[in-house]
Amino acid sequence: MKLIKFMTKSAKGARYGLLHNGHARVIVADPFEGMIVGTSETYPEEDVILLAPCSPSKIVAVGLNYKDHAEELGMPLPDEPLIFLKPPSSIIGPGDEITGPKMSSHVDYEAELGVVIGKRTKDIPPEKVNKHILGYTCVNDVTARDLQKKDVQFTRAKGFDTFCPIGPWIETELDPRDILIESRLNGELKQSSRTSQFIHDVPSLVSFVSMIMTLEPGDIISTGTPKGVGPMRHGDEIAVSIEGIGELKNRFSATNETRA
Repeated sequence: MKLIKFMTKSAKGARYGLLHNGHARVIVADPFEGMIVGTSETYPEEDVILLAPCSPSKIVAVGLNYKDHAEELGMPLPDEPLIFLKPPSSIIGPGDEITGPKMSSHVDYEAELGVVIGKRTKDIPPEKVNKHILGYTCVNDVTARDLQKKDVQFTRAKGFDTFCPIGPWIETELDPRDILIESRLNGELKQSSRTSQFIHDVPSLVSFVSMIMTLEPGDIISTGTPKGVGPMRHGDEIAVSIEGIGELKNRFSATNETRA
């Protein structure tokens, strides 16, 4: 099921729904609080404005989790997941604009598979993780690369407003073990890999993070990016596509100081 959060052109207010056969069907309740049950209220897809599909309390991102990316960088495979946090204020939805900060002149795209947590999760072993996952979405882990190199740690480089596009929806029926993930900059293929290249798979990642912090419903674990990351310039369109989910598109707008 494609679980969406949306507004319509004719009515104000965000609501959750299911996208199917060109229509959005409103669901009975918040999907993070109860069962996903459709109502009789529907809207044609052309009247729907998609929003970020969830509002996480935190985004836990994983660094260096693709074998091909590690090889590209000439780095050894990490024994444990390398994690960092992106703030909820970095979230934007499909079609929203990524804004380059004045203090950076090098902003990169990073296509990633996002795991959306469905219920409170703490100290869960890998074999029980699937019961705690609502679904999966596309994530762009936007990064001010020059600041990342300057700071060493990732908080500033990864934490700017608009630096975490997610969407276009949450796919609740997906096997994440071997799916294609790609990014395209202005239509040109930049990243292309498969999740079978993961160093740490989804159950291992969710379990590992849950041993450190409590994951709340709607939280996202962004599972790392494959090789081929690169910079965006003012006016560029970046698209993240994941097999079995869909495509997330956003345009990059640089400040006057960073336009090239």
